[in-house]
Order: sequence, then structure tokens, then C-alpha cells
Amino acid sequence: MSLVNALNAPKPMLMAIVNVTPDSFSDGGQLMHQEQLKRQLALCVEQQVDIIDIGGESTRPGAQAVSLDEELSRVLPAIEMARQYTDCYISVDTYKSEVMRQALSLGVDMINDVNALQEGDALSVLSEHSSAAICLMHKQGESATMQQSPRYDDVVSDVVRFLAERVHACRQQGIASERICLDPGFGFGKTLEHNTALFRDLNKLLALGHPILVGVSRKSMLGALLNDLPVEQRLLPSVVAAVLALAQGARIIRVHDVVETRQAWQLIEALTPWFAEKGKR
Repeated sequence: MSLVNALNAPKPMLMAIVNVTPDSFSDGGQLMHQEQLKRQLALCVEQQVDIIDIGGESTRPGAQAVSLDEELSRVLPAIEMARQYTDCYISVDTYKSEVMRQALSLGVDMINDVNALQEGDALSVLSEHSSAAICLMHKQGESATMQQSPRYDDVVSDVVRFLAERVHACRQQGIASERICLDPGFGFGKTLEHNTALFRDLNKLLALGHPILVGVSRKSMLGALLNDLPVEQRLLPSVVAAVLALAQGARIIRVHDVVETRQAWQLIEALTPWFAEKGKR
């Protein structure tokens, strides 16, 4: 089954974060070497990951951009290794149209773009590769400065409006609606209050008619809600937030901790079917 078809099936999917970067907020520098990456890919297979999301440039708050050549040198070998050692769907986390083009030429299944295909000729690149799924994410500002003073008239309405506009831009370019999923962009140009409002109102994003991807794993919003809990202690909060997102109808959960998240959802489905059923509506 193609990832596009899987997106539009009722079964939720777990997306494993595989950052080949030196400076990502939680796992920076851990997968920069071939043997480390190979072990991580083997773990993804063992954990029955649905999607591997490969990123070659950190987009955490305060992160500095990397050159096109540097990102390509990190991402392309990782794609080839993922193809060799796994049968998971492969996503590439990038906003650069040339990275998209070269990743798609290697047969990746999804482009996961924090910039919602606004960079360069990203829209035309994706329109030319009709088999790939697309995740459009909302982000206010640039990574280096986006958390300094984010402001919205109404964060939920503003995010919904932006994502609807980006879907329209895709449709105008001839990109099929069923290829598109949406990410509200927790932590990307948003205060704690903005993040919690978006999480509570995920149903308003679902009303746009596209699968929703939620990525809150180990993020600062969870730490802030729990008395400044440090990142290395956020596994349990991440799992709880993931399960709550699934119960609200999220289709893809982007996580660091696959096994724990899957176990939690299996228990919810087994023990409280009325709660799990909410996630299938």
C-alpha cells in the first residue's frame, strides 16, 4: 500500500524521528555516523515503525540554517540506508525544494515541510512527483527567532486559515487532495498558551478534511506544563500527549519513543474502547 493510501485509512501511524543533525533539541549528534544510524534503523524495524522521518537540518527554536550542500550530504545517504535496511515508509523533513527534488528521485514516500511548500519551487517539485504524500506545517517566523514574541489574533483560527490557504495553493498546482496531511506546528512560533489552545481544538483542524500529524514528543510545552521538567524526563508526558492526540483523531504521531507510545495506545484500545473510538472519527 502506498503511503498516500495509508494516510486515508483509519489506522493511526507512528512516525519515528531520525535526525542526522548535530544540534536537534533532543537527539542532536546521536546519528551522525553510519554505524549509529544503522543501529537506529534496525531499531525502527524492530519497533514496527510505520514512517521514518529523516531530517538533516534542525528547525528547533534558535537553530541556524545549514547550506543546501550540507543538508544533502546528511540526508541522501540516510535515505539510501533506510531503503537498504528497512521496509518502512520514508519521509524527509525539509523545506528546501532542491532537497525535496533529490529525495523524491530516490523514491521517498513523503515530504514533511515545516514551511508548507512556500520555499522556491517546492510546489512545482511536488506536483511533478504525484505519488508522494505531503505534510504541510504551520510555522510563524524563522527558526532562529520564532519564539521571541509570537502573536496571533486567534491562534486556532489563524492556523486553520493558513493551512486551508496552503491546501488551496497545492490544489491550484494540481496536487491531489488525498496526498496532503496537516501539522499545526506545536512549538513553531507559539507560546505555551498557543500550543495548549491548538491541542485542545484539534477537531477544528480535522474539519479541514485532511489527516492530522501531531509532533509534541519531548517538546518544551510538555516541560513547561510540568514545572520545567527537563527534556530527558519527558518520555511519560510525551506518551500521554501522543495518546490524547490519537484519541482526538490525529492520524500520524511523530515521536522519539515508538515502543512506549504504541504500548500506551494498545492499552487504551483494549481497556477503554469508547476512548479509542474517538480517534477513528
